[in-house]
Amino acid sequence: MNTMYSYDDRLVPGHKSISDIFNADCFLIRDVTAEMLATFSDPVKFSASTSIFVKRGECKADISLVNYDIKGPALVNIRQSHILQPQFISKDFEAICIVMSKKLTDALFVCANDMPAFNIATCRPVVPLDPKTVPAFEKLYDKIEEVISDSDNIHQFNALVFAMMQFFYQTGWKIYDYFLQELPTTHGRLSDRFMTLVKQNFKYERFLDFYAEQLEITPKHLSRTIKTQTGVSAVEWIERFVILEAKVLLKSSNLNIQQIADELNFPSQSFFGKYFKKKTGLSPKEFRNK
Repeated sequence: MNTMYSYDDRLVPGHKSISDIFNADCFLIRDVTAEMLATFSDPVKFSASTSIFVKRGECKADISLVNYDIKGPALVNIRQSHILQPQFISKDFEAICIVMSKKLTDALFVCANDMPAFNIATCRPVVPLDPKTVPAFEKLYDKIEEVISDSDNIHQFNALVFAMMQFFYQTGWKIYDYFLQELPTTHGRLSDRFMTLVKQNFKYERFLDFYAEQLEITPKHLSRTIKTQTGVSAVEWIERFVILEAKVLLKSSNLNIQQIADELNFPSQSFFGKYFKKKTGLSPKEFRNK
């Protein structure tokens, strides 16, 4: 990725393709409305880190199986490989969206990873904003658009990084500093480590013993802690990730059901079909066609 794009709602209907977005280091979309998102209902796995500034309105969405009630103004940060599924979007919803390449997110991480506030920003997907900060965000997006439009600047990428970091050091850190008191306890860190392990291994490991061994605790202790922290059992979290990935593949890929069963490491298509129907009430074919 070595290009940058910006466009407003007049260009959304088709002047830029999905490949344009993912081939850019930074892609800014202004005036994202409820009307534009009207057909967006199935779970979608993000292929790039995305920051969404919700200017007004309300939406309810699941981000990697965690439900959020988002009311503008708010900031939503979705990392690469996270899965988003909207549940409700109000008619007055309006947002600005930035899609960032791995190169850009890595550069931002190198610049600010020693800041506690930045670390919170990377692990807290949704943050409500004080309305007083809205002008600062709008200035940031104006600056990003200015940098993106200056395509002759051989230092365009660095200019973009420094513009974002200036905003974070000047304004952004204040947004997350409030949440420093919420830094996870020992139990909290355990649940975070468990969730990270599940995201990395659910396609191949579905038994609790594996995760307990990786975390160097007993399955009983792991099960009790995860249930206490999240309200959901550890085994159910594993099942949720498997089913969510299956739904994404059924709706968003051209893989046939046998190939999806292979992708998720099921011993056979029949076994996958029974597993999926037990958890959802529908066969994979019925879910794909509904």
